[in-house]
Amino acid sequence: MLFLGLDVGTTGVRAAIVGDDGATICQDATPMPPSRLQGAHLIQDPSDWWTALCRCLAKVSRQVRDYGFSMSEIGALAVCGTSGTLLLATKNLQPLTGGYMYNSTGFDGECRRIADIVPPSSILRSATSPLARLLHLQDEAMDGKPAYAFHQADWIAARLMGRGGIADENNVLKLGYDLVNNEWPTVWFEQLGVQQELLPKVVPVGQVIGTVSDRIAARIGLSQGTSVVAGTTDGNAAFMGTGASTPGSGVTSLGTTLVIKLLSENAVNSPQQGIYSHRIGGLWLAGGASNSGGGVLLEYFTPERMKELETRLTPDEDTGLDYYPLPGRGERFPESDPAMLPRLAPRPDDDGKFFQGMLEGMARIERAGYDALRELGATTLHSIRSTGGGSASQAWLKIRRRILGCSITVSEADAATGCALIARSGATSETDSAV
Repeated sequence: MLFLGLDVGTTGVRAAIVGDDGATICQDATPMPPSRLQGAHLIQDPSDWWTALCRCLAKVSRQVRDYGFSMSEIGALAVCGTSGTLLLATKNLQPLTGGYMYNSTGFDGECRRIADIVPPSSILRSATSPLARLLHLQDEAMDGKPAYAFHQADWIAARLMGRGGIADENNVLKLGYDLVNNEWPTVWFEQLGVQQELLPKVVPVGQVIGTVSDRIAARIGLSQGTSVVAGTTDGNAAFMGTGASTPGSGVTSLGTTLVIKLLSENAVNSPQQGIYSHRIGGLWLAGGASNSGGGVLLEYFTPERMKELETRLTPDEDTGLDYYPLPGRGERFPESDPAMLPRLAPRPDDDGKFFQGMLEGMARIERAGYDALRELGATTLHSIRSTGGGSASQAWLKIRRRILGCSITVSEADAATGCALIARSGATSETDSAV
């Protein structure tokens, strides 16, 4: 039996197929249009997600045939998406709004309403809280008869099954779901005016939630009855794809943004620092996501230019530049501050030194993130697995080892692979279906 993982990200869709033993058989990716700025809001068209997904599946289906397999051998699939990206849709799953992205800002009024009601310790008070986006979206779609509030992964899974109303407990965390009592905070939501009929039923990661619809199965080449397993966020899926399994294991994902996760025996949360914990089995994934990362590098250099400059870097010697690289105003972690501005001055004449200074700045953000988790009481970090496109840079790897003072190994696993492993685990477990 084969298992399929689908990762819907910021810039594209990636698919991975693993076998019974968990080994990757094949994978592929398809780009999609970037987010567009609508006022202060970053938005994507959900139809672009679906188009890219279908194209990616067509590509991976050709690959799997080259390896002597068939898409009909896939027994289960799971989907992950960007954490906190939200949209509203009709009962027929048609979007009534754009997909408001995880890093979208400009919800100051909604954030003030939330701050007046929820406790100071709640992650809902974050400047980029998905709950603030939900309040905004309710007003935007009030005439369209919304039936569902969807996260990115929820909507894709719903389209595959032909029905909505279910979400995994990782994606809903920052929307306000109470993991301790396994319920939505009804009292707060009533005071805020949340339309609670839009909220999904919440299930653990890895639980079978349904099957792919016959129409979609025929289109993709899947067997009828292919299971859909509750997925997770892209950051959590990337963690799982590395195979990290012991408390104290950290995973840093160097993609468009910088995301860190630490497997901990206890949960730690600090909305003022953008820190939260996801439940994974009997342990917790503590961490956060900075707006810094590869996205800001691409504002200054092309990939070709970065590759050229890397040969001129001196990773064992610090530049002395005190940079905090951000693509624009606002930071989420390790300090949640919507007003924070990038710090990228002075800029030296030497592009190589400027580039290295940005890499050092991001390494210091990474170190500050792990330090913050330790100070809050998370299990002490003992090693880091590095994933994402930025992990391919040997110079950056040396800079990070110097600044973090920790063992860092590169993992080729990605979020799509992690989702495929979730599908494998869910399909072979005895967890009851949420159908």
